[in-house]
Amino acid sequence: MFDLNDYLTHRRTQVEAALERLLPGADIEPVVLHEAMRYAVFTGGKRLRPILSMAAAEACGGSAEAGLLPGCAVEVLHTYTLVHDDLPCMDDDQERRGKPTVHVVYGETNAVLAGDALQAFAFELAGRTPAVGTWTASDLVQELACAAGSRGVVGGQVADLGLAGRRPTAEEIAFIHEHKTADLFRAALRLGGMAGGGTPTQIEALGRYALNLGLAFQITDDLLDAPATGEAPDEASCLSVVDSASARARAEALISDALEALSVCDGTGSEALEAVARTIPDRTH
Repeated sequence: MFDLNDYLTHRRTQVEAALERLLPGADIEPVVLHEAMRYAVFTGGKRLRPILSMAAAEACGGSAEAGLLPGCAVEVLHTYTLVHDDLPCMDDDQERRGKPTVHVVYGETNAVLAGDALQAFAFELAGRTPAVGTWTASDLVQELACAAGSRGVVGGQVADLGLAGRRPTAEEIAFIHEHKTADLFRAALRLGGMAGGGTPTQIEALGRYALNLGLAFQITDDLLDAPATGEAPDEASCLSVVDSASARARAEALISDALEALSVCDGTGSEALEAVARTIPDRTH
């Protein structure tokens, strides 16, 4: 019987070892920059994006290791977005995952530069991924760029900041959820599938799975962050959920669509992808 916890633990160990090996050492000049980069990357996290990338490679008939390098590229890119999101000019967060944020420890200027360096490093990792079948390193870099840019996670952050504490419309919430969260899930799955030699049909299916998974993931996050009944809404969170029953139903429908998309992927990783999707609604129960 497939054990998701064992799978996630094993894959996370692989991801941590790869990131440790790939990132510049903290003793390499400029030391403060590399220290800040490593501090940002190694402050915890489930490493779900690279794990999904590895599972996607397996789901397309490749090895899990084929999805490791592009998965690390997405994880490094994700880390850069968190470093910049935490800056005083953005969300001005003092802690992340129970630890002081990068700008608190290393100063605002070094945090900006560490984020810049992590973004560049993410593209380096994508470019180093071996070509498989019809997919080239150029295809992977382009995929990551689309997820990272104005039509991806940066666009989502701009939209989030533009709300300025007011209650968003349903369309605004959907746009922010897609681009701040789902786009990097989609990049991880599609990149992993490409590295695993997936067909265009499989890559599109993995993208559909990832979009639905990412949206459901963010909806459940909002449910977990929503104030309890009778409490005043948190003004710092523009995306508080008002109708929790409706939100849960929406998340379950998204997961159903995600699972349906996996029908064209018959590799061993499909089992892991299915198991991950089924755990998302349970986070709020």
